[in-house]
Amino acid sequence: MFSTKSKTERTAAQAWEYLTAAMTAAGESAKDTGDKAARLAGKVSDQGHKLSDAGYRLAGKRQTLAGRASGKADVAWSRANAAAAALAGRKPAMPWGLIAGVGLLGVAIGWAVATSTRTALERQAEREELELAETAVVVTPTYDS
Repeated sequence: MFSTKSKTERTAAQAWEYLTAAMTAAGESAKDTGDKAARLAGKVSDQGHKLSDAGYRLAGKRQTLAGRASGKADVAWSRANAAAAALAGRKPAMPWGLIAGVGLLGVAIGWAVATSTRTALERQAEREELELAETAVVVTPTYDS
């Protein structure tokens, strides 16, 4: 009547069962999609010379649909693996490549801004020096004898 397992253990067991079922379904879906795509490619290559333009378009649509199904199976598989890792207590890896790329981009933008600012300040200083030289009044003493 009463279970000897705690609620946490029952929840973990149920999650594991769901995960196992999801991984199995994702694997079967990926296998079926691959088989269908291979059969379709074989049919298209065998009958390719007989197809009209409309037939080629239809075959292209079928391959596109097979590609979409394969993409969905890949997403399902990656989600199932992420769920398995979470149940096992593993944390997802940090995206170090993305972090390094953003850091390098920041350094490059900072360098560009610093260089352009320094150039602008140098030009401004040159203009002020020229203006000062043009407007300077030179006073020479005169000796009245």
